[in-house]
Amino acid sequence: MPTLDVFKADAFSLTSLTEAFIKLPHQPGRLGALGLFRERGITTTSVIVEEKAGQLTLIATTPRGGVPDTIGKPKRTARSFLVPHLERIGHINADEVQNIRAFGSETETEAVQNIVNQVLAELKPMHEVTLEYHRMGALQGIILDADAATTIYNLFTEFGVEQQTGAIVFSVSTTDIRNSIVAILRLIEAELGGTMASGYRAFCGATFFDALVGHATVKEAFKYQQGQMLGADLRTTGFSYGGVIWEEYRGSVAKPDGSGNAAFIDASQAFIVPVTNPSIFVTHFAPADYIETVNTVGLPYYAKQAVDARFQKFVDIETQSNPLNLCIRPRAVYKATMS
Repeated sequence: MPTLDVFKADAFSLTSLTEAFIKLPHQPGRLGALGLFRERGITTTSVIVEEKAGQLTLIATTPRGGVPDTIGKPKRTARSFLVPHLERIGHINADEVQNIRAFGSETETEAVQNIVNQVLAELKPMHEVTLEYHRMGALQGIILDADAATTIYNLFTEFGVEQQTGAIVFSVSTTDIRNSIVAILRLIEAELGGTMASGYRAFCGATFFDALVGHATVKEAFKYQQGQMLGADLRTTGFSYGGVIWEEYRGSVAKPDGSGNAAFIDASQAFIVPVTNPSIFVTHFAPADYIETVNTVGLPYYAKQAVDARFQKFVDIETQSNPLNLCIRPRAVYKATMS
């Protein structure tokens, strides 16, 4: 019968557990599925964003004592961001592995690995939904902590800019919604400057989306394409109108204090974002705070185990992620509200 000594096997090393954790079935949020954020591993625990003539760019790391990038004219401004640290722990008691026996060709290590995988499978969705939550915060310009109240970063404050926002008048049936959208796109294009957008996407709250789909001018535009408007659930499929792909974003999570759910987007709001190459949305993954990962390129997730040092009664499985999600052009995202 296996004991906790089995956790000393190579199958339960930092590398092996991390690989198993990453390979678990992926359950991404919408932003992750769209690939809107470009991802990059870094070897440090902070990121510097440089502004030059109104353009925000990333500064690559250089070796200590090496030759840095020369700062010339026009004057540049650099801002440093510490990478958030996200950590969760799972627990395996000795009794859970005590009575496992080999079955067929399965070894004791493989049998215990099944229990470990179950714990990892419970932890990974927590990291994924947190990553999506932070990304949606970066898209909106304010990244909140898990309590949906504490601000991690206000990107408008960090970059010294104001959010572009305005109301679309859905309450008047004669409002030309398309013209309102075109006006918004012009504001976004002005903010992007020389950066070209290949398209636009809008992530809407439920009330905003219903008002958009139900407005007279939008219905008229699809008068001869009613199969698209009436035959499909546009909340999930989305639809193109005014040069923007509109979709309802339905993400929400339970608040830690049990006071209800925190919606990722307010029901009466929509955020219109440009699709650019390179993307104005970035995710940097810093290395874990382990001796083994010092100065290594960060991975999206890490997993590590520690056996009870005193009495060998349990094993803790620690999982962590260290992502920094940023929108380096926060004014290029337009916040639309309802009249």
